[in-house]
Amino acid sequence: MTLNIVAIQGSVRPGNYTAKALAVVVDELRGRANVHCDLVDPTTMHLPLPGQGNSPDADALARRVRDATGAILATPEYHGSLSSVMKLVLENLGFPSALAGKPVALLGVAAGQIGAIKSLEQLRSVCSHVGAIVLPGPVSVANVRDVFDEDGRCTDAKIERRIRGLATTLLDYIERAVCPSIALENMVREGAGRGA
Repeated sequence: MTLNIVAIQGSVRPGNYTAKALAVVVDELRGRANVHCDLVDPTTMHLPLPGQGNSPDADALARRVRDATGAILATPEYHGSLSSVMKLVLENLGFPSALAGKPVALLGVAAGQIGAIKSLEQLRSVCSHVGAIVLPGPVSVANVRDVFDEDGRCTDAKIERRIRGLATTLLDYIERAVCPSIALENMVREGAGRGA
């Protein structure tokens, strides 16, 4: 069985550090057997503001998230909060949210010394409110401008291990909690098909 993980980037600024940090997680996921990672870049989509209807891109985004086994959400911290881009993505996941019932791992980056603690707390709250299963151990990267070079490489091995560990956290949870449920459901369906 192939696990489909959706990784959503919460910044649209050219050369943003959120994308650089998320690329480390995506690299870790794509290096695993039986894992497909679908990277969502909001710069390539038209996502309407709340109350302004829907768009084909919003429908496609919700479908991509709904079809995923789990998700990784990455946000910068702007003015003590998650990015408006990440909030717009969440607003375009429908109601009930495509994240409902999905395991979600969180990644935050910030230029300051305390990292993205506030944005991750708020992102956790919003995701929990829409029914996502927010995993413990979010990763906050502080002083992010000093952690990545111009080419997007992480220059701190300890921080890189923590970022890559987010992929491990999500995949371990899926293996322990989600896969057994899927296998059980498939056995029941197969048994029902044989008239058992």
